[in-house]
Amino acid sequence: MKNLFCPISDERINEQVPRVTALLVILTVIVSFALQTAVLMAFVAADFFIRAFTKMKFSPLSCMAYWITQLLKLPAKAIDKAPKIFAARMGFAMSLVFAVLFAFQLTTAASSVAGVLVFFAALEFAVGFCAGCTIYTYLVLPFYKN
Repeated sequence: MKNLFCPISDERINEQVPRVTALLVILTVIVSFALQTAVLMAFVAADFFIRAFTKMKFSPLSCMAYWITQLLKLPAKAIDKAPKIFAARMGFAMSLVFAVLFAFQLTTAASSVAGVLVFFAALEFAVGFCAGCTIYTYLVLPFYKN
C-alpha cells in the first residue's frame, strides 16, 4: 500500500481539539437535518471557513471543543496543524454544497453530501483518521510531483 502524505507546517495544535470539534460538527449536522434548517448548515460552513481560511485561533465549534477538552482534562498531544487546515477546506466545500443543495430543496443530494461529511468527521472523532491526508495523497499530491 502506498504511504500517505499530508501537508506539513511548523504550527502545532492539540490533537484533542479537532477530534472534539469533529463530534460537534456531527451533532450540528444531525440537528440541522432534524430541524430542517439551512441556518445551522450555513453555520457549519462558516465555521469551516474560519478554520480553513482565516488566521483566527478558534472558530465557534473549535472554541467549544477547546473548552470541552479543558473541562474533561483530556491529555494534550501536539500534532501538525496543516493537515487539519486542508481537512477544514474540504469540510468547507462539502458543507457549503450541502447548505446550498438543502436551500434549493434538493434534500436527497444534500443528505448524501452531509453523510460523507459526517462519515469523515466520525473517522476523525472516533479513531483520529484524517480522510484529508488520504485525499491529499491521491488527488492533490500527484499534481505537484515531478
